[in-house]
Amino acid sequence: MTSLNLKADPTYRAFFLLRSVFTIAPIAFGLDKFTNLLTDWSIYLAPWINDIVPGSADEAMYAVGVIEIAAGLLVAVMPRLGAYVVAGWLLGIIVDLLTLQDFYDVALRDFGLLVGALALAQLAEARGHGLLRRSS
Repeated sequence: MTSLNLKADPTYRAFFLLRSVFTIAPIAFGLDKFTNLLTDWSIYLAPWINDIVPGSADEAMYAVGVIEIAAGLLVAVMPRLGAYVVAGWLLGIIVDLLTLQDFYDVALRDFGLLVGALALAQLAEARGHGLLRRSS
C-alpha cells in the first residue's frame, strides 16, 4: 500500500489521531506537574497514596510527571506497548480519584481515555506496529 493509500485509510487516520493525542497529552500533563499552570496537581493525590510514597504530595507529583513524560515518549516510539502503559497508568489514576470521592467526573473522563488508549493498542497491533515501530 502506498503512502497516499494509507492516508486515505480510516484506520490509519484513527491510529494517527490516537497516537498523536496519547503522545502529546501525557507529555504536556507530565511537564505541567513541575509548573502547576493547569491546576494544583497535589489535590488529586489520595491521602492513602500520599501516606505510602516518600516525600510530600508535590514531590510525588514530580515523579508522576516524569512517568507521564516517559509514557508519552513510549507511545511515540512503540505505540502498542506505550498504549498499554498509558492505559494501566490511567487505571491507577481512576482508582486514586475514586478513593478521593470528590472527582468522579474526572475519573469518568479518564475511563474514556483508558478505552481510547486500548483502542490505540489494538490499532497499532492491526497496523503491524507490534512492539517496534515499522515504517509503512
